[in-house]
Formats: sequence, C-alpha cells, structure tokens
Amino acid sequence: MDDDADQQHLTANPGYARGQLAKAFRTALTHEDADTRRRAEGRVTRWRAVLAGMSGGLLSIGSRTPVAGLPPWVTPEVVHGGFATGTPSAGGPLQPYETRLAEQFGVPADRRALFAHCLTDTGLTWLWGQLNSGRYEVTVPEEGALLTMAWLVRLGETAAALDLVAELEPFADQLRFLPRPSTGRTAPDDTDALYRRTVSDTVDRLVRRRPNAAVEAQREALGVWQPFGDELLAHWLETTDGADGRVLELAPDADWLARGAELLSRYRSLAEEHTRCGKHRNPKENLGILRGALEETVAGRQLDARRLGLLRHAVASMVRRRGLPGSAPHSELRRAQRAQAALPSHHALAQVVVGRLAGLPQESGITDLASVLAPVSEPERRETGLPAGAQLPPAISRVVEGALSAPVAILVERGVVPSAEVLAELVPRLVAGTTARTYADEALRTLMAANYRAFRNRRSLLLLNLEGQVRIEELPWVRAVSAQRGDGTAEAALLLRKLGELAVRGFPGTILPNPLVRELGVLARQSELGAPLVEELAADIFMDAFGPKFLAAARIAGELLGGSLYERYYGIDYAAIRDLASTEAGEAAGRSHKAGAGARTSPGFARLCAERAAAASSAPAGSKSPSSSGSWVAANGKVIEQAQILTTHNLATLVHRVGIAPEPGWADLARRCFGTVCRLTARVHRNPWPYSTIKDAAYAWRQSVFHLSLCPPAERRRILDDLDAEAARHAPHVTARLAPALAGLRLVADGGGFAPDGTADEGRARRLLGWTTDGHWLAADPTAVSARES
Repeated sequence: MDDDADQQHLTANPGYARGQLAKAFRTALTHEDADTRRRAEGRVTRWRAVLAGMSGGLLSIGSRTPVAGLPPWVTPEVVHGGFATGTPSAGGPLQPYETRLAEQFGVPADRRALFAHCLTDTGLTWLWGQLNSGRYEVTVPEEGALLTMAWLVRLGETAAALDLVAELEPFADQLRFLPRPSTGRTAPDDTDALYRRTVSDTVDRLVRRRPNAAVEAQREALGVWQPFGDELLAHWLETTDGADGRVLELAPDADWLARGAELLSRYRSLAEEHTRCGKHRNPKENLGILRGALEETVAGRQLDARRLGLLRHAVASMVRRRGLPGSAPHSELRRAQRAQAALPSHHALAQVVVGRLAGLPQESGITDLASVLAPVSEPERRETGLPAGAQLPPAISRVVEGALSAPVAILVERGVVPSAEVLAELVPRLVAGTTARTYADEALRTLMAANYRAFRNRRSLLLLNLEGQVRIEELPWVRAVSAQRGDGTAEAALLLRKLGELAVRGFPGTILPNPLVRELGVLARQSELGAPLVEELAADIFMDAFGPKFLAAARIAGELLGGSLYERYYGIDYAAIRDLASTEAGEAAGRSHKAGAGARTSPGFARLCAERAAAASSAPAGSKSPSSSGSWVAANGKVIEQAQILTTHNLATLVHRVGIAPEPGWADLARRCFGTVCRLTARVHRNPWPYSTIKDAAYAWRQSVFHLSLCPPAERRRILDDLDAEAARHAPHVTARLAPALAGLRLVADGGGFAPDGTADEGRARRLLGWTTDGHWLAADPTAVSARES
C-alpha cells in the first residue's frame, strides 16, 4: 500500500478563527487606547473575511493555494496563525503612487491600464529608467514583476518577457505589478553591515517618548513644594517661644499675618502653575496641615484644639526628620535634592538625540554611535538649557543602539541582536545579497535583492497535509531570469557556515527558530552541500508524518554521533537508522521510476519516533498536572521531540555537512547551554504553568549533551564536574530538580544506561525530556517532597 496516498487529508478548524475574532472584537470595544481600538477593528475585518471565505468556499485554509482562483505565487494577506484572508497583499484599492503614475502616464486610474501602458515603448522607457536609477521600492514581490519584464526586453529575451506577461496578465486588474518610485536608491545589499532599525525608526521611537509622570511629579516635589514647605515651616516657627518649640505660644503680629497672606497668595500661584504633584493638597500631609492652619489664622479664625494639635505635631515631625530650616543637615539635604531635581529628564535628553539624528541619512543605520551617544555639548547647552556634560541614560542609549549598523557578529556580541529570533529577522538581508550577487548585471542584482527582501516579508501560511511554503524560485519573474544566475555555491556555503556558527555560538541554549532555518535552508540548497535542515513542527497540527529530509538529517547525525555519549544517553541506534534510510531510499527510487515523483513522507521514521515516544515516561508520584495529562497536543509533542533528538535538530548537519566550528569550542558551548538549563529550571518553581519552560529547558539540555559529546573524554569529565558546580550555585530547588538529570548524564558517561522508561538507580537518575502526557518529574517541588519525607 502507498503510505503517501494513505495519508488523511486534513482541513483547518474555523474555531480558532472565531476565537480570534471574538478577541479582536472585545479589544475594539473595550480598550482604553484609541489607536489600539482602531488596530483591533482592522483585525475584526480581516477575521470576518477569513470566516466568510472558509464558510463560502473561497478559502482553503491549510493549503499552499488557500485562495480560490489565485496561484501559489500570489502573496496572500495572512493573519495570526497563518490564516489567509482571501485578499492578495498586492491587491486592494489603488495605492497613492499608482494614482500618481496613472496621472503621469495619462491613462485611466486602474491597474489594467497601468499594466498595458508598461508594455508600450513609453512604459518600457520609464521602467528602464527605474532600473538604471535604482530609485524604486519593492514592498511586495509582485511590485518587481514588470521591472523584470523590462529587463528581459532590454536584454533581447523577448520570448521570455512575453511568457512572463502572459502569466501575469490574468491578474493585471487585481495586483499591482509596478514598482514604487522613491527618492533614494534601492540598496543592492552588497555590504555585510546590518541594522535592526533605521535612523528614521529610531527618531520615531524617541519622539514618542513622553515625560514620565511619576518622575516629573517627584521633580516638582523636590524643586517646588519642598522649598515652599520649608518657607511655611520657618514662618510657623516664628510663633514659638524658643523654649520647647511649641507653635503659637507667641501671638502672631500684623507683620507675621501679612507675610502669611503673601505665602498663601504665592501658594495659589504655584498650585495653578505646577500641577503634577498633588500631595500638597492632601489635608492630612504636613504641608497641607501647615497651609490649612495658616489660612485659618490669616482669616482671623482661632485654631481649635484638634487643628492646633495637628499643627504642632506636623512642625515637630518636620524638624525632627530634617532639622531646622537653615541648619547644616537641612541645608545639605536640600542641596542634594536641588541637584537631583535639576537633572535633565529623559524626555529632554531624548530630544537632544533627535536633533543629532536629524543630520544623518534617515533610511539606514548608524555607523558611528559615539557621536550620537556623547554627553550634552556646550552648543547644545546654549540651545536647550540642559547642563553641559549630562550623560544619556541607558534607556535612551538602548534605543539608539538598536540602529547600529555593523556586521551581524558585532550586533550579536553587543546585545543589539539578543536572540536567535531577532537574528532571523536580519539574516534575509545577507541571504538577499548572496543570492543577488549570482546575477552578473548590476541592475538585475539590485532588483533581485529587493525582490528577495520583499519575499521574506511574506507571512507563512498554516499548512496541512505536509504541504510546503512557497519558495522564491516559484515566482514567475524569478523563474524568468533564472538562466542569468551564475555559480554562487562557494559564497552560499561560506555564508551558511558563518551564520550557522554565529547562531550556535551566540545562542547555544535555544534551537534554531523556523525563520532562521528557512534562510539557512536557502543557502544550503544554493551551496549544494547536501545539508537537510528541518523545521520545528507545530504539535497542534502534527499529522503523525515526517518528510524524507528528517530521516536524511537523522542519518547525517548518525555519521557524526555513532557510538557517542549522545547516542547512548538518548538510547539511539544510529546503525538501524542508516539501514532504514537505505531501505526507504531504494523504495523511493522505485516509486519515482514508476510515478515520476519521490516520497513525500518517511513512514519508517514516523514509526520509529512514535515507538520511542511511547516508551518514554517521566512522571513520578505527585507530579501530575491537568495542564499536561492526556493532552493530544502533548502526545504529538512527544513524537516531535523524538524527531528532534534523532536529528539533533540541525546541529549535526551544521557540524558534519556545513563544517561549523564555533569558537571557543564545544566545551564552552556545553557549559553555556547548561547555564540556560539552570535559568529555565529556576522559573519552574511555583509556576502554575511550567510545561513550556520545562520543554525549553530540555531542549537546552539536549544541545548541551550534543556539544559535550563532541569533547574528548578527558575534557568531558572536567565539564561534568563544572556542570555540578554550576547547578550548586543556583537556588536549592534548582540543584535538587536537576540532580536526577546530572546523575543520569554521569551514569551514561561512565558506561551505564537507562531502563526503557528513561530512569536508573531507582529513579535517582533520569533522562531529561521536555514533552510529557503524564506530568513531569522536573515540575515536582523538591522542597515539598523533602518536607513530606521528614
């Protein structure tokens, strides 16, 4: 029986979309922020379109062609979860630039007229001018289609240009195929310098910063109300007899009353001008008591016994806490407070930085941070009134550093790229440059780089039935110039090795995120290294099947790790995997010969993962939790985790086929991975929903075991001692939780092994896995267990 034909065809459940619609609707109705409500209204519209399309048959969610009548290369509008709305990203009403071009060309303001005009001599001349100048933008891939057609015509490839036009023409009235004219030249991506944000983005972030209300209220209290309170206190102290400081022992004279009236008048002016701090209005606060009593006395009303008592208590406590006004301690305190109040606000300093950034190119990053982050200069002091030499606070410096333009390795080293997920956002620019440099013509290089960047902004679809995301090679205009590409295998291999090392070295405790895997996969195909890279599969839509590249990756892992600590720790038989791969390769060759296509799945690999998942059990008594027990998602997760274990989730492929060798070496990576394990385990304590954290800790642990397996045996023993010491440096509950995992690792390193359920030594040693349907031993509170035993 053909396993591929036997696969069940699944469709997406509209329940998720209904839930998202309800969430967006609730936000649109109730959120206090108007901009947030407006964005939520947009989501409501899009989710309604999703549900209407699913119920009306327009949408087939889960397919790589989700919109009826549109080919896979059309960029769909995609909302959260990978649901297409039915609207093409390059569709909708005419953009303002299209309207301007229609007026410029003298044609009706509709897309088909614009499309037709670009096929004329005049239109081609305009497109050639755009290609020559590079002054255009491609925000969705379709906007580069007619530029590619014009390039082909200029080259003399008329037949290829006509074929492209024929493929685009049915959608000429729906999609915008013209580029966006711009004032700046499109960057060809021929530099290694990257940046997370442009100067313009940074300015926007700084401009949006508002004064901190609490900080400004404190500044007002220190600079306005405390000095005024000192004056009130000194005024009341004039009524004491000097013996015991009791207020109103002496009758106030007319001069005292007149000066009191002036104080009250000034208070009203200050209160009208300075509105941030309201503490002075509180009749129970010392300042409120002094002011209220003065108002009564100036008005000629005698203070009753209660108010007089409050007044005397307030005066006494103020003197006791800060000293008499004018005394040395009091004067020193007020001097320090005046200095604090005079410090420039973050908001004011942010405006200084905005002024500095105004003179830089706005659509690129910052190459020289020193001049932007320098202290306030003398000219800036004269212009703004801020003190010269004032330093920028870290909160502002971090915003500016996000625009640093530098090689990606430096961005990772400086923390500008803090995670593998952020790295994945930047890598497409490097891959775009490497891909584009395979084209000999400069104009085509620039166009293909812009096209690649736009394509990488395309959101991934929710896909079922083992369908794959659309690749850039499927775009008709990219296919049309594929013959113009040169040999870029060496450059692609070099960049793949560089990025692989950077990701593993920079973020050793996390698995490669799918967006990064996709970019590395592009380079792997271009380099022709035979390096299959696998994505992390979603447990909630897993179909009990794996593509053939998973088995290929597991075979590569066996070539590297056969007989290793990793193989023994996880109980893998890599020789059997090698045999399975050979068997399925022969079967696939036979199917391909008969049917003209290779296998879409690896049934043997899926069975192996399911068998291994069924054998794993990780729940001691007392650790069950309704959040994990019996969950079909968790059951799927166990199978997926076994696939990650067998393949090492790309680590073996990167080491064995790509040739990465991260500095300073595998031992350092093993220690840093374990540091991540400890930090994640610390978050498990008293966490009502610990299973996601446990999963991540187990993934970091797996990567630590991988790196440890590549170390020489003598070094490995020293590292195991280091891991024990590292665990002991953390909280006792972390040490106790990780003790079974460390005991299990040392057991295997010493030649021992686990029982089929992953335990040894009566449960004192355990194999650490992430997913479970039975509750997890790492979730059990070791402090509670100790208390019960005692």
